[in-house]
Amino acid sequence: MSKREGSLEAPKRHPIAWRDAAYYDEDKVLAEMERVFDICHGCRRCVNLCNSFPTLFDLVDESSTMEVDGVAKKDYWKVVDQCYLCDICFMTKCPYVPPHEWDLDFPHLMLRAKAVKFRKGEVKFRDKLLTSTDVLGKLAAIPVVAQTVNAANRNAAARGVLQSVLGVDKRRELPPYAPAKFRGKARPTSSWPVRDGERTPGKVAIFSTCYINYNEPGIGHDLVAVLTHNEVPSVLAPQEACCGMPKLELGDLEGVDRLKQRNIPALAKLAREGYAILAPVPSCALMFKQELPLLYPDDGDVAAVAEAMFDPFEYFVLRHKDGLLKTDFKRSLGKVAYHIPCHGRVQNVGQKTRETLQLVPDTEVTTIERCAGHDGTWGVKEEYFEQSMKIGKPVFRQVVQAAPDFISSDCPIAGRHIQQGIRDGGTQLDAEKAHPLTLLRMAYGLEETR
Repeated sequence: MSKREGSLEAPKRHPIAWRDAAYYDEDKVLAEMERVFDICHGCRRCVNLCNSFPTLFDLVDESSTMEVDGVAKKDYWKVVDQCYLCDICFMTKCPYVPPHEWDLDFPHLMLRAKAVKFRKGEVKFRDKLLTSTDVLGKLAAIPVVAQTVNAANRNAAARGVLQSVLGVDKRRELPPYAPAKFRGKARPTSSWPVRDGERTPGKVAIFSTCYINYNEPGIGHDLVAVLTHNEVPSVLAPQEACCGMPKLELGDLEGVDRLKQRNIPALAKLAREGYAILAPVPSCALMFKQELPLLYPDDGDVAAVAEAMFDPFEYFVLRHKDGLLKTDFKRSLGKVAYHIPCHGRVQNVGQKTRETLQLVPDTEVTTIERCAGHDGTWGVKEEYFEQSMKIGKPVFRQVVQAAPDFISSDCPIAGRHIQQGIRDGGTQLDAEKAHPLTLLRMAYGLEETR
């Protein structure tokens, strides 16, 4: 009997030894990929997730031996390139993750391979640029520049040039840049007295994230409005850079380290002062909760931030359990097609957004628990656009079947991707796209503060 057969032990991940020279030894990485790919080939349980697994299984089935030993090592990188580190295979599908004796962590093996590739200089300039979110945001969010960039992104000729020069697919609808950043206009709330039954942190620090800060600041203002309505004082993190998830997905671990050095000291101070830290984009919350603690297992500041980090709706549900979340909703939301993104699912906190939205009277929430296929920068690239739309088709179909009044996802980019997928598929759906935080503000009857 294997070590995990019949076991109720939760999956456990190992620290990432990214500072060790052996971590970047290509021969060792290829040997580990061969071992893991052989296990995956014998199981094939993850075939319906991302495109990494169909790519692997096609390579095996088309090889001379129809086994992994018949696949050329140079073709292993085709599998690596298809992985966007959604973590779903590890968290929800794979029966062989540690503490199983086979000790299989497919996403973190792909991360290691990506780190080898990055260190060898085999990464495109485009990929380095797209993952430099602060650089792009600071430039594009300048008022006059923002309007120019947004106009260019809607112009077919300009998009054709962008595709030929950088490989950003001209069919991908890109999110606009806001002329006024969230951190430039956000108004932190004043303090409230501590109330009876307050077990959850009664004050919040907001890590706004690159996307909210530069692209959709209104979502951040919605969060502040909901916190204010619930008498939860909030502050902004005094210093903020990209969380590092885009650099992680690229394998640029030195880049992750530079961003960690900028973010963690200020956030750790807030954590030790008793603040709950809310990140309104799931990937950013996941980065601080799970990935950084594995990259820095002995760093007390990283551990403090991970302990204090919450998804906003995770925090709201805890407040509700304490009897402190107001339910004085002024309007229903009707039918909501709610997509829970991969980086929300793998935080292992349950469907807290759905639980919160279902507190609103006369509101019907249809939850769609499947990858939408965009993944940060992956779905904007010319070579992956078609695949991203194919992966998202089951999600698009389920949204249409729900006939909703609102399309919503905790991941704003996924929400846009779903809306485009439905429209490109030729379906006219009379539904508004709105982030769950926007829906909650609307349910409370709070004025828009953008």
